[in-house]
Amino acid sequence: MASSELRPDTIPDNLRAAKEAAVAQFLSKEPAGPIMAFAAHSNPKNNVVGVGIGRKIKDGKTTARHSVRFYVKRKLDVKSIDKRFLLPKKIGNVPTDVIETGEFRPFGNPAAERAYKRPAQPGCSVGFQFTGSQAGTVMAGTFGAVVEVNGIRYILSNNHVLANQNALPIGSAIFQPGLLDKNAPGKDAIAKLAKFVPLKASGSNKVDCALAKVDADKLISPIVMDKVGALKSVLPITAAVAMKVEKTGRTTGYTTGTVTDVAATMKVTYDLGVLTFTDQILIIGGAEAFSDAGDSGSLIVDRKTKRATGLLFAGSASHTIANHMEDVLHALNATIVIG
Repeated sequence: MASSELRPDTIPDNLRAAKEAAVAQFLSKEPAGPIMAFAAHSNPKNNVVGVGIGRKIKDGKTTARHSVRFYVKRKLDVKSIDKRFLLPKKIGNVPTDVIETGEFRPFGNPAAERAYKRPAQPGCSVGFQFTGSQAGTVMAGTFGAVVEVNGIRYILSNNHVLANQNALPIGSAIFQPGLLDKNAPGKDAIAKLAKFVPLKASGSNKVDCALAKVDADKLISPIVMDKVGALKSVLPITAAVAMKVEKTGRTTGYTTGTVTDVAATMKVTYDLGVLTFTDQILIIGGAEAFSDAGDSGSLIVDRKTKRATGLLFAGSASHTIANHMEDVLHALNATIVIG
């Protein structure tokens, strides 16, 4: 990883200011109008799903110039776009780029690492039980990491994997595997929901995270499944553009990818509504997608240092979004456990 690559604390002021100006002008939570039949809308209110910072791509090749990136559901030919809806080529003196990502959704529900495991490990299937009007629906997400708060061990994952988007009461049972993978709620409870950072339908979000207190420490192991293995430090490492990363998740198992943005502001469609997340990590895979539905909660690890760098929570067919691990741990007042 080149020393000149961007980290959140090294983004020049003019780049960050240009990005924030683009967010204010083009990243709307309100659709421009109803979408009829099969259509692609060039109006930024319908098409722009995120704004970030990264190296400009020209003729399919990554250049040395940093740019403000518009992430869009679909990239359209300039000739087919009404002039009113054209995105600017520059913001101030900063060039822009348009990247097709598709629409972003949390990667927790529906239908690898789906089997019953004791001790359970990061990378395996976990989840909650729907109640009330949703009773009978089953789901599964991913056990991200083992963390400690005041000497007590917890399972770390997303709010939408452990707390059903703010809806689950504290103390609710958490199952391994998630009930989508083995519907045995009477046998497979492993922890209880202990804490979550509320998701905000209005305003902005930094993290989608929650903790479940394990029923007994012997039920879990901090060693990440498959090829990731043991982490080298309890301290996370700050994500940087071009960082090579890896993860093990409930759906796609072990995959590798590359960080392309560390300061993205993104719109993600939840049951709660379209939520805005600021200063997020974006990752692309190689020959295969980095993640898919059910991989939410996966711990993202820097391949070089074997230190945690992000918590996966959403994505599209081509891109994965993750919270910065420093933000997650700070929000939960938690420390990663490595042994």
